[in-house]
Amino acid sequence: MVRSKPLPRLLKILSIREHGEGIVASVQDIADRNAAEALRGARIFISRSAFPSTNPDEYYWVDLIGLNVTNRQGEALGEVIGLIDAGPHSVLRIMPPGLTAPIKPDQERLVPFVAAFVDDVDLEQRQITVDWGLDF
Repeated sequence: MVRSKPLPRLLKILSIREHGEGIVASVQDIADRNAAEALRGARIFISRSAFPSTNPDEYYWVDLIGLNVTNRQGEALGEVIGLIDAGPHSVLRIMPPGLTAPIKPDQERLVPFVAAFVDDVDLEQRQITVDWGLDF
């Protein structure tokens, strides 16, 4: 694709709405569909100060990625490498100890991120404690 002019470094978002599995945004100075199409695939960065505050027991995925996960017995399950949106709840994708990325999907541990299995999330200690066995 040939671009006639460089992409803007800063976009002022006027409005957003969900559309299918994506998000549609109205952007200042992007007046038509062709100009918007030129932004397809562009990476978007948002200042942490612009994030809405979370309630207790709510977390941004970005804050969970990289945390260590142990079970109630103190056994290390691994490190959170991502999450899956499973509709009503999220699922932690955990890379077991001793492996390095990239790993195969069948090597991941998947733990539902729900109160029934997640006992504690300690962002300061970078630790999640779960009720989950090593054999799951």
